[in-house]
Amino acid sequence: MKKIINIKVVSNAQKSELREIMHDGTQKIALSAIPEKGKANKELIKFYKKTLGKKIKIISGETNCRKRIEIIS
Repeated sequence: MKKIINIKVVSNAQKSELREIMHDGTQKIALSAIPEKGKANKELIKFYKKTLGKKIKIISGETNCRKRIEIIS
């Protein structure tokens, strides 16, 4: 079974953290990386690996602040 999550990324924050779960279930994630040359996407993947111990795959929104990710395991 695939687990798909909607994400809203806030880049260039002081630290990477989950800020809130919005009313529609979207997770608002602050990332310390800047949104340039895939740095924020790499930080997002690293964040989920560290906090959940699971790998993720960005399935849409690679160049947008709104993303859909799939939790792999």
